[in-house]
Amino acid sequence: MELTWKIADSDVQSFRRFVAQYDRDPFVLQRKSRNLASEKPQLTESAFWHALVGSLLTSQQKSGPDGAVARLMRARPFPLGYELCRSERRVDVFATRILVEFGGIRRTKTIGRELAANLKMLEEGLWPDVLRRLNALRPAAPQPEELVAAEFLAEHLLGLGPKQSRNLLQGLGLTRFEVPIDSRFTKWLNNFGFPVRLSASALSDANYYRFVSQGIQQLCAGADVFPCVVDAAIFASFDQGRWRDDNLENWGEFSAAATTRS
Repeated sequence: MELTWKIADSDVQSFRRFVAQYDRDPFVLQRKSRNLASEKPQLTESAFWHALVGSLLTSQQKSGPDGAVARLMRARPFPLGYELCRSERRVDVFATRILVEFGGIRRTKTIGRELAANLKMLEEGLWPDVLRRLNALRPAAPQPEELVAAEFLAEHLLGLGPKQSRNLLQGLGLTRFEVPIDSRFTKWLNNFGFPVRLSASALSDANYYRFVSQGIQQLCAGADVFPCVVDAAIFASFDQGRWRDDNLENWGEFSAAATTRS
């Protein structure tokens, strides 16, 4: 048995009109400059860790430009930086305390435990595989390679399901096709008339997520626009111009400020 997607011309035109509305939005422009760049930064442990923290923070919490998550991720020095965390004997206690003291962050104890468990796995031998797989995406990899990388992260790191593994990769500027299908994306697709009624609970299943993602990618291909740009346009449509150059500078979604050029 096989299910196939059929994209109507009217859908393509509506899709293009929507994306065109946000073509000059700062958030969309930043997404294009990062994720569609021909040359991307060499990924380091610190940059990956920053993105991992951001992905866990946004698992069940919005990340708008004025929210607690955005303020924390923009903070310099970053209070949950890689070197700081690895110097702590009890990473879970340290991370939980930082998040509670910062204020406005949900699931503080859970995130603390996830960070501690993930740091242990990375330090005990997972780092080389993670960096090798993700750095392989730097020269504009095809969609199947993005998918494999996302599923690898979801399988090996605690707290990263189908959505957040893609969120991490997209935030690092490494993906063009695989996007995080979050509550904003599902709401927009449902209003757009997507043929499958979407829910967050169903999208937690990796196979269902992959099926929906294929439909999004085919719609994007028909409209000649990358899924990562559509994701940014949807994000911008909800935030209504509140992303500006000044509040994007250090956030960079999950800023890769700790990276170095190869």
